[in-house]
Amino acid sequence: MEEIRRVAAAYYEHLPAKDKKSLRGTFKAMDKNRDGKISLLEYLDYFKKKNGTDFTHQSICRALDMNVNGSLDFEEAIVLFYIMESGRTIICMSCKTFMAGVYFSCSQCFFNVASRRSFDICCDCYGGKKFTHHSDAIFCDNFSLLSQSRSLALEASAEKRSRVVEGCNWMLGVANLAVSAGCIIM
Repeated sequence: MEEIRRVAAAYYEHLPAKDKKSLRGTFKAMDKNRDGKISLLEYLDYFKKKNGTDFTHQSICRALDMNVNGSLDFEEAIVLFYIMESGRTIICMSCKTFMAGVYFSCSQCFFNVASRRSFDICCDCYGGKKFTHHSDAIFCDNFSLLSQSRSLALEASAEKRSRVVEGCNWMLGVANLAVSAGCIIM
């Protein structure tokens, strides 16, 4: 989790002032009793109202609570905002806990364009064989999948790579507009 905290802090430092102000506004909206902290109840209420079901796992809030005081201060919430923006909300399909670090994905599910989600599991569940999935599944860690994805993209024709890059740039543009407008993407 410490690596994600460092990435989130660096990400926040490079945000324009208007985006930082927007995140402060989102923090205040979550902090219903205005005590400068987001309790677990405030956290869950906020995401239930926003239909942010990916964020209603209590393990996410607990993982974010660095000082283990049962609530999130703004610095801890910066990590939450980064996770929301980056799409880094990954829950183990077996034990249902938030995965902050390295995890394993079924490569067939990951690269299957017809599949809506990949099958992701934490290192403990993978190493301990505490999961059930199709019998011919080939699992790779998230770094390996990223490397494989890049290799596949580089092998594609220039036209196909260009379309993928355009699509990625469009998605990043939408995410930046949402942040600028004070919205948080879920």
